[in-house]
Amino acid sequence: MDINIVLVEPEIPQNTGNIVRSCGGVGANLHLVKPLGFSVEDKYLKRAGLDYWDKVTIKYYDSFDEVLQNATLDGKPHNFYYCSTKGVKLYSEIKYQDGDYLVFGKETKGLPEKLLHDNYDRCIRIPMKPDFRSLNLSNAVAIIMFEAAKQMNFKDMETEGALTQY
Repeated sequence: MDINIVLVEPEIPQNTGNIVRSCGGVGANLHLVKPLGFSVEDKYLKRAGLDYWDKVTIKYYDSFDEVLQNATLDGKPHNFYYCSTKGVKLYSEIKYQDGDYLVFGKETKGLPEKLLHDNYDRCIRIPMKPDFRSLNLSNAVAIIMFEAAKQMNFKDMETEGALTQY
């Protein structure tokens, strides 16, 4: 499966480490847009990602525009979905495809308002109770990424489990 997770200016190392681990389990690529709120050598980042760092393709960018410039499929841009509590569509209403980019903002502010405004029809959200502000970033990434994986029939993932008697 070829899904791309983009974190725009992530701030908390443990969240990014958890996202690395989730990307490894699904086979997703991770794109990190600077500035990062931590060093990639951070012990909390490494601990949260456990020993999965070598199983994930991670690319670093100086700006989100750089991500857009590098995201092409046979000369055509991929689909981008902007994940925000301000999204108009539910994440489950999207028909995900190989090569899609799921874009998430920083923990304290989310994605920039202009980016959301310019991509209004591609903004998606996870439904929550009305008095609830947001989910943890790594949880939100996992929810939407696994929906995309499910829609693609868990391509390249193990779907048959072996039950062992104890």
